[in-house]
Amino acid sequence: MRRRSASLLGLAGLLVLPLTSVPTAYAQPPAQARAQEAAAAADALVSAGKPATASSVEAAGYEPGRAVDGSTTTRWASLEGVDPQWVRVDLGATHTVSRVKLTWEAAYGKAYRIQTSADGSTWTDVYSTTTGDGGVDDLTLSGTGRYLRMYGTTRGTPYGYSLWEFEVYGTPSGGGGGGGTAVPFGSHLRPYTAGTLKPSGAQATLDQKVVEYYNKWKAAFVRQNCGNGWYQIISPDADHPYVAEAQGYGMVVTATMAGADPDAKKIFDGLVKWKIDHPSSVNPNLLAAEQDTACRSVNGGDGATDGDMDVAYGLLLADKQWGSAGTYDYKDLALKHIAAIKKDELNPTTKLLKLGDWSSSGDQYYYISRTSDWMVDHFRAFRTASGDTTWDAVRTAHQTQISRLQSTYASGTGLLPDFVVDTNTTPKPAPGQVLEDPNDGAYWWNACRTPWRIADDAVTSGDATSLAAARKLNTWIKTKTGGDPNKIAIGYKLNGTQISAGSEAAFFAPFAVAAMTDPGSQAWLDALWNKMLATPVDTSSYFSASIQLQVMITASGNHWVP
Repeated sequence: MRRRSASLLGLAGLLVLPLTSVPTAYAQPPAQARAQEAAAAADALVSAGKPATASSVEAAGYEPGRAVDGSTTTRWASLEGVDPQWVRVDLGATHTVSRVKLTWEAAYGKAYRIQTSADGSTWTDVYSTTTGDGGVDDLTLSGTGRYLRMYGTTRGTPYGYSLWEFEVYGTPSGGGGGGGTAVPFGSHLRPYTAGTLKPSGAQATLDQKVVEYYNKWKAAFVRQNCGNGWYQIISPDADHPYVAEAQGYGMVVTATMAGADPDAKKIFDGLVKWKIDHPSSVNPNLLAAEQDTACRSVNGGDGATDGDMDVAYGLLLADKQWGSAGTYDYKDLALKHIAAIKKDELNPTTKLLKLGDWSSSGDQYYYISRTSDWMVDHFRAFRTASGDTTWDAVRTAHQTQISRLQSTYASGTGLLPDFVVDTNTTPKPAPGQVLEDPNDGAYWWNACRTPWRIADDAVTSGDATSLAAARKLNTWIKTKTGGDPNKIAIGYKLNGTQISAGSEAAFFAPFAVAAMTDPGSQAWLDALWNKMLATPVDTSSYFSASIQLQVMITASGNHWVP
């Protein structure tokens, strides 16, 4: 859109003991106990991949997240010889818990409690024992809370406490608006294509880093400045305080972070209300691109394609996450938005996206397209949701131009320009300023997103065209910088000549997703990931912070296509 100014415990093996009877927290009549056990058997595992913390860690490699990573070959271990100790999991929202399964390493708890908490501060015992004997404790119990912990008071050995797995089973209670999600953040229910890299380290650790960054991003940019039940993503670095691009980012991010943020649905619904109440003046099923400090649409009130693409995609994510039987029919809104994009933001001749619904046949912008809008995974989602084969043609048209632009104008780099002109004849990079900047034909503040957008499709679909385009970009930038992310500049000409010095997340972060597509780039990907971890949220730039957050979501294995 028209945008911004410029250690081992020393005991080998797992002691497995037969479990002949499992004590419950409180005595119950047999019928009640049987009913509870049946309910517990039907409940889902809700702790997998969730953020975990502990009172202590014996050494590197035994972090608490390893007890909730789904692997019985990794474990959490506490400091040796110290009581009490605990390990805690954050379920992300209030849950009714019916079962906890503890798979102990040889260092087990003789006396311990299972406790729940609504706030991580005040704890309620739902199970306790002083006769633990290690092995596997499969406990049927009853409790409610967002947080659940094993609180050990007496060790069974001279060592510490160590769990291969800490499994919690239950159902969302609906409290906080963050439960009941189909694909909760950290669940990794939608694996990437075979061979895709992820940053080195435990999966739970990667997920936790994303949650930490998200919480800082949320504090910096998620607002309720306008009342009326609205939420907005504020954009201090854009031409106006609220822009469609930012709202689109917000909808995609909050729907994806559901399960980690108990307020995700509440925020998402506030963003939906904002979208409904700020319709484009051209097509009311689209979102007006810009709003002022009084929350009124300005500058014509028309739509911008980049924001609308993410709004539609976010609505599809929400439908899959929470269903569409609540306050808002996400699916219906998504289909209307997708149809409106097709009608007013897609050039029917070229099958390439226009800049916005404000451009029409005969104007000077009708055959100009912005490469950062070319979101191939979004096109796939639109096709699946709508059943409209037009989106297959649209996807092919954009992928064809990505390949042609790389081979014709950036054979040595794979870089794409911010804007492409003459899309009705021979598409080429903008010759100069056609909308925003003299660098409209260079890899600048719009196209910097393309390695992320292209590679998002590559890692989720395995599409050969997207893989080739992403790998071309990755090979060039890794060679250009000698594998040092600090050398990624702010902007390049298509031949690779640097435009501006400095370091900016909007430019270095997207290359991490491209790196995921190359099996030989593990060290490079790790360097990029570590660069992101060392880069704090820039509260003056929603643009860079939002891009880095979404890159971290993908890099950690949490991006998925509805």
